[in-house]
Amino acid sequence: MKRLRAASVMLGIALMVVESACKAPPSDPKAEAPPELKVQRVEDRNVFEVERPERFPLTKAVPHTATSELQVTGTVQPDVSRNVPVISLASGRVIEIYTRLGDTVTKGQLLMKVQSADISSAYNDYQQAIADEDLARKQLDRSKLLYERGAIAEKDLEVAESTERKAKVTIQTTLEHLRVLGVEPDHPSPIVEVRAPVSGVISDQQVTNAAGVQALASPNPFTISDLSYVWIVCDVFENDLENVRLGEIADIRLNAYPKRVLTGIISNIGPILDPNIRTAKVRVEVRNPGLMRLGMFVTATFHGPKKDTRAAVPATAVLHLQDRDWVYAPVSGGKFRRVEVVGGDLLPGGIQEIISGIAPGQQVVANALELQNTVQQ
Repeated sequence: MKRLRAASVMLGIALMVVESACKAPPSDPKAEAPPELKVQRVEDRNVFEVERPERFPLTKAVPHTATSELQVTGTVQPDVSRNVPVISLASGRVIEIYTRLGDTVTKGQLLMKVQSADISSAYNDYQQAIADEDLARKQLDRSKLLYERGAIAEKDLEVAESTERKAKVTIQTTLEHLRVLGVEPDHPSPIVEVRAPVSGVISDQQVTNAAGVQALASPNPFTISDLSYVWIVCDVFENDLENVRLGEIADIRLNAYPKRVLTGIISNIGPILDPNIRTAKVRVEVRNPGLMRLGMFVTATFHGPKKDTRAAVPATAVLHLQDRDWVYAPVSGGKFRRVEVVGGDLLPGGIQEIISGIAPGQQVVANALELQNTVQQ
């Protein structure tokens, strides 16, 4: 009995513990939440505080009206209409070359000599034509004498006259052939001299010493390019074609001479787009001052029809730092904020165009370098 009673007491205690656990109050969600995130403010590295800010005079950005611009890259190429092929009028073997690729030549300058059997053939035709004309002339004289004595009919005399005229024409034809080959009929030579038809630069050479050449056949031994005018060929995306118009002026800057600005005329806009990169070929004709060489890289600037109002400040107000352009704008409390801008062209009077970053009417420090040196101390 005592053991049964003790077991009953233990069972009751266990039931009370379970019941109290089930009736425990719910936990507080705020107590179980993670600690609140604390945000610390970091000082703006582009804001500077200086003593006596009045030492740095301010200037106001003035409005500047400019047309929209499009800058693309291109290469210098020869004007195809100014490329003149040098041809050999006689077939044979090259025995001497006097010029090389890249040389500047003048009209009539000797380029090479060709030893040709065509000269012998042409001279033989010329001598035969002379002999035929001499015979035809004698036959004509004899026919005239026989006709006067009634020995032959008039039609026979006409045949003799026609034969003599044809013989004279043959002489002129063969003589002209010799002169075209560059040979004088009184001093025949198997050597043909090939001379430059125009002045310019040899832009292509397809012949070497002892090589064979064919008359009026390609490839041509030389190609002479007149580089007084050249083409600038650029790739322009189809979305930018509205800024390119025929007959308009484009500014050309050579990568080799970035400070030299040339002008050209847009002469052609390609009618076919490249299906892979969606660009059209735009051709600009430029007068070559002597600096432009074939294959050079250039930057072409096209001026669109739209006009934009931009800010303009003194060039001293723009700081060139780490390949970027900056200006200092005043803020409250005698502080200055360094603002990144996109610089444009240099305007007359030491004024710098600002494409973006500040607006007309906004004040900036007139001498940004002086302020920069002060804050770095």
